[in-house]
Amino acid sequence: MLGAILGDIIGSRFEGRPHKSTSFDFFTPASRFTDDTVLTCATAEALFGCDPGDASCVAPYSAKYREFCRAYPSAGYGGSFISWCAADDAGPYGSFGNGSAMRVSPVGWWFDELETVLDQAEASASASHNHPEGIKGAQAVAGAIFLARTSSSKADIRAFISSRFGYNLSRSLADIRPTYHFDVTCQGSVPEAIIAFLEADNLESAIRNAVSLGGDSDTQGAMAGSIAEAFYHPKGDIPETLRDAAMARLDERLADVARRFSARMGRSIKAD
Repeated sequence: MLGAILGDIIGSRFEGRPHKSTSFDFFTPASRFTDDTVLTCATAEALFGCDPGDASCVAPYSAKYREFCRAYPSAGYGGSFISWCAADDAGPYGSFGNGSAMRVSPVGWWFDELETVLDQAEASASASHNHPEGIKGAQAVAGAIFLARTSSSKADIRAFISSRFGYNLSRSLADIRPTYHFDVTCQGSVPEAIIAFLEADNLESAIRNAVSLGGDSDTQGAMAGSIAEAFYHPKGDIPETLRDAAMARLDERLADVARRFSARMGRSIKAD
């Protein structure tokens, strides 16, 4: 999940300020966590009560999303999600926004079987984003993470996502970038984020690729970064400069969730 946090923080200063290049400073005083990080941590905390081998576990996704949203009310949520968060009895609202996909990365790490990952991704999305495209976006990101961390090749990841979800992953970033614009739908941002990962050489370049599209930069950075972390750093060996810069920008509550989740996954994040 640290790849998602990194992508969010790095992309945050470009949201609404399109940057059509992979050349930029990773961290500046304006780099901060947003709703992508907050809700990723909420997903992680929702999973702490689930056994990774228990396909039937009912994780409290809705309750955790509301809890974290209310604790961080100014993190940058969409208007419909804010209304959903404020109402204890509100059901899902048919959204196909990419909020379902940007928060799902812990699911891709937690469970032992691909089909369980996909079922749990659907459950996490359906708490609020129960449109078929909202569910599909979350499943595609979580599925890619599971395959990446279990040693699948990029060719296999591309083939699975294309076949299972119908996303066109044959395009190149060079073809997409010139006309791409801000798009918060799953169908208009998840495939592009996956392509950003597929064309990357490492975690850093995946995030650079995602931001360079000039779209919903923090969320696309979070999605591409989450998959790239699983592919390039399945044992947790993210470069210290990136890891420490991300952790330093979290408050203690979010940092604690990140540390505890990483520890449960057999990975390590320094306390400082």
